[in-house]
Amino acid sequence: MRLEGRKALVTGGASGIGAAISARLGAEGAEVWVGDVNVEGAEQVAGEVAGHPLELDVTELESAQAAIEAAGTLDILVNNAGTDDFGFFTQTTPEQWRRLIEINLVGVLNCTFAALPGMQEAGYGRIVSISSEAGRVGSKGSAVYSAAKGGIVAFMKAVARENARYGVTANSIAPGPIETPLLMGAKEFGEIGERVIETMKEGTQMKRLGRPEEVAAAAAFLASDDATYVTGETLGVSGGLGMV
Repeated sequence: MRLEGRKALVTGGASGIGAAISARLGAEGAEVWVGDVNVEGAEQVAGEVAGHPLELDVTELESAQAAIEAAGTLDILVNNAGTDDFGFFTQTTPEQWRRLIEINLVGVLNCTFAALPGMQEAGYGRIVSISSEAGRVGSKGSAVYSAAKGGIVAFMKAVARENARYGVTANSIAPGPIETPLLMGAKEFGEIGERVIETMKEGTQMKRLGRPEEVAAAAAFLASDDATYVTGETLGVSGGLGMV
């Protein structure tokens, strides 16, 4: 029960990695707010973890601020909300670029901006943002997603530098290929989607897809006081895919 008495918000918590993180933080004793544009999904996950559902559109600062106000001063913020739109860069559009950057990167800025003042005043905070190995090594068919996820890594380092004096740590997690609805959705593209998934799997040292629960375990560690001397880091949970 490393997180007993702690208050946490997980963005994009209605499914996949976010749902697994919500469950793990709740199991470790945290009071969990599950934020998502999918309110029905958030309600279901919140019910399973004895938490609280929140309607949250991370692309809107006002929505992020309203969610933080509803939850109260947070001890833990997990910026998990994200999406991808598979396509080779020259086949994508500026509208797709903006959407991916808004959800994957601006969403992290919005929620962190909303949560930080309360953490600074309290003198305590744990910010964990879900990046991706795509943000460190690039991912074929996901150029803008890779750019946005790389931005998260740099942003967390800057937030870590600015907020250590307030007792706030900021770290990111770089999952590799994780068996989530987002990744498995690549199969909709037929053979090329299947090849992308297989290539990702073969790029790991363990030759398998990861599980959302494995990412959740890393998030729980970074959110806990076992990680009091860890800040500005990016923890790869990718079966060795991101080794350099």
